[in-house]
Amino acid sequence: LVMMCFRYPNLRALLLRRTMQDLRENHIRTLRKELAGAARYKADERAFLFANGSLLKLGYCDNDNDCLQYQGQEYDVICFEEATQMTEQWLTDIAACARGKRGDLKTRIYYTCNPGGPGHAYIKRLFVDGKRTKAENAFDWRFIRSFVQDNPHLDIEYTAFLETLPPARRRAWLEGDWNIFEGQVFEEFRDVPEHYGDRRWTHVITPFDIPKSWPVYRSFDYGYSKPFSVGWWAVDYDGRVYRISEWYGCRPGEPDTGIGLTYDKIVDGIIERESRAPLKGRDITGVADPAIAATENGPNFHETARRRGVYFKMGDHARVPGWAQVHQRLNFDEQGRPMMYIFSNCKDFIRTIPLQQYDKHKPEDVDTNGEDHIADETRYFCMMRPLKARDAPPPRREWTEFMRDMYDSADAAGRRELLEKWGEAQ
Repeated sequence: LVMMCFRYPNLRALLLRRTMQDLRENHIRTLRKELAGAARYKADERAFLFANGSLLKLGYCDNDNDCLQYQGQEYDVICFEEATQMTEQWLTDIAACARGKRGDLKTRIYYTCNPGGPGHAYIKRLFVDGKRTKAENAFDWRFIRSFVQDNPHLDIEYTAFLETLPPARRRAWLEGDWNIFEGQVFEEFRDVPEHYGDRRWTHVITPFDIPKSWPVYRSFDYGYSKPFSVGWWAVDYDGRVYRISEWYGCRPGEPDTGIGLTYDKIVDGIIERESRAPLKGRDITGVADPAIAATENGPNFHETARRRGVYFKMGDHARVPGWAQVHQRLNFDEQGRPMMYIFSNCKDFIRTIPLQQYDKHKPEDVDTNGEDHIADETRYFCMMRPLKARDAPPPRREWTEFMRDMYDSADAAGRRELLEKWGEAQ
């Protein structure tokens, strides 16, 4: 930004960090030294004024009120430093200020960041996954991935430091893995397409016809301005659950934004979806957040649904035990099989579950400021069918002298059979 301010007269540039402390320690102090005699610093505006008329404004955004201070401002260039530390709403609102009309420079925005943080999903969608709306595709996008080895100013000691970080943070910061990051709640979740068929070491699998004898459940989390979520689950004879279908009331291209349906419209949608395969003709048990039965503000969702023949039991709202149940179902056994599978058509579960982060003030709980609606209805369902803690495995059988004699006296085929039976017994 500094070089652009020198090159282009009357340029208006904005550099943003999450907090004032970050701005002061990482930018203001350094730039005041580097630009001494080349640009005048105005402390009351937190801005550097260049001799050619260019301005470099230094700002921060740590909450919604901070975001409002940029409303109506206009810049030719904006740089979000550590962009993933800001929310999607702040990033998009402030980005609207990039509307300069210069003929010698195309208006642009720079985002520098690491995986993780409130803006992780937004940056990942735009740059890493390249999944943009039609409106977003009207702009040019460039994703430049870099690693610690690409920075010649960092020595081998810093690389060694990154090697010592906890696994999630190491994979994110050292290896640039955008699928896992520090603070991620459900680190165990895996979406591995090459194993959709054999269902090993993956939670996402290819859909199949559910046997008529398997019970089916419906879990629900209500939302109006925020998304609502309905999930349908089947349970096999071993107690393993399968998310076979879902309906996520989210505005297309606008994550965590509801579609504003009334109670009746949501019930209409549930009834319509349960009138066709794979749900048609099933006896479905519903579970939902107890808040749907609240009576403070007149008729509630529970009454509306019940009147139409759509029934819900009130779910167990215990949060930490509920997340423990979700974790327990996501864990893989020794054969690579979890107690929860997700059909590959449940796109919003697959998108949002990996994005859940821990609450900074409640380390065992999920941050409610995130897009947690599917996670919540999944929790209600898991608490309806809780798993017991896995029993300790039985002690290994001893290789007795009698069995040793049998092995020594057997031929090759007999020895193989004996070892196979021994393995099964363990």
